[in-house]
Amino acid sequence: MSASVASTPRTPLQRASGDWLDHLRVERGRSEHTLRAYRRDLDRYLRYLAGRGVTAPEQVQERHVTDFLAHLRTGDDEHGPLAPTSAARAVVAVRGLHTFLAVEGETVADPAREVAPPTPPRRLPKALTVHDVERLLQAAAVGDTPAALRDRALLEVLYGCGARVSEAVALDVDDLELGRAGDGTGGVVRLFGKGRKERIVPMGRYARDALDAWLVRGRPGLARKGPGTPAVFVNARGGRLSRQSAWTAIRTYADRAGLRGEISPHTLRHSFATHLLDGGADVRVVQELLGHASVATTQIYTHVSTQHLREVYAQSHPRARSGGQVST
Repeated sequence: MSASVASTPRTPLQRASGDWLDHLRVERGRSEHTLRAYRRDLDRYLRYLAGRGVTAPEQVQERHVTDFLAHLRTGDDEHGPLAPTSAARAVVAVRGLHTFLAVEGETVADPAREVAPPTPPRRLPKALTVHDVERLLQAAAVGDTPAALRDRALLEVLYGCGARVSEAVALDVDDLELGRAGDGTGGVVRLFGKGRKERIVPMGRYARDALDAWLVRGRPGLARKGPGTPAVFVNARGGRLSRQSAWTAIRTYADRAGLRGEISPHTLRHSFATHLLDGGADVRVVQELLGHASVATTQIYTHVSTQHLREVYAQSHPRARSGGQVST
């Protein structure tokens, strides 16, 4: 006859954690994948608290939550340090538990309310080299069909003006002021950014020439197929070109140019800003051209540009290279 083994009673915090997970599954309809992730995070949290003698909800203080966050970031003998995104997910689970307990009246206060998840490091925007941008534009320059002329003009506007894809496809013919061919000017374009905020952006002669070719030789034939639209860029049915179609065109030409990685309309906007700064443009001028409300948003591009300077320095300066010596 086998002896039955009594199971270890659950602590009040373990019961509370189970109640919250049941609430998420039944009342909130969370997926099993999410529940498993939260359960792993909470199990680690409860073990951490138990190691400090905390087993009941009312015993938890804010310092326990902040110390647990620091513990996640440093790791221990059983777990390596968590990345900010993983640590942030664990803190979300912990905060959700304590919010639930406070709402249900199980605790008087919420000890996790003021504990913010760690902020993931800001990813630097991807920018193409000038050479790769030229390869992309050259890939779009093949052919003289209306679609080819349109796509060439679209890419030139995205890169030459730093326009968002939403701004480019929203352009109307009246938003363009093209300079004359041969006079050394490109003209200007009126863009409407977030919140319909208007800005005037100069364009170079490459964008001007591409737009002129499209408007004269490509757009009229396509526009006649539709009910009539003021849009600069129109599709095969004569309607305004969609953002998705613009994305598809860029991916097509990126593949044709042999460019690797994710190339999107925003890649050209990033490249526009980075190449301006590499060329010596003032960050506040770039801010105006991009339509950023704050210069702090634009300053992320200065980090990209600085990285480019470091690479040039490392490749060019004789004392930067390993074993480099100055010739006499």
